[in-house]
Amino acid sequence: MTTLLLDTHIALWMLSEPDRLGVNARAAIARADNDVVLSVASVWEASIKAAQGRLRAPDSVWDELERSGVRLIPIERADAVEAASLPMHHRDPFDRMLVAQARERSAVLVTVDSWARAYEVRSLAANL
Repeated sequence: MTTLLLDTHIALWMLSEPDRLGVNARAAIARADNDVVLSVASVWEASIKAAQGRLRAPDSVWDELERSGVRLIPIERADAVEAASLPMHHRDPFDRMLVAQARERSAVLVTVDSWARAYEVRSLAANL
């Protein structure tokens, strides 16, 4: 089994714009033997952006994701320590947390963002 950690935008696209996901990402997410997870950091990030008017997503989106089989994971102390130790290739604290969580869990980070390649983390380009 492979653990797939969804970047925030990937989780939102799954429900609202699934055609934006590439065939490889859709297939990996749909595989029954993969564990698809979402960080509570993504919920936090999206909630902040929604409060600022930079993102439109209903609060129910998180329940919908969980109903679809996506498991929510907390931020653990080891994740925080790992995020703080990462090189400053990328300054966004939410993205750095996702890298740390992927590394701590030996997960594959599913994203379309190229910044992930700067870190030693397995990733899946979600647009291919």
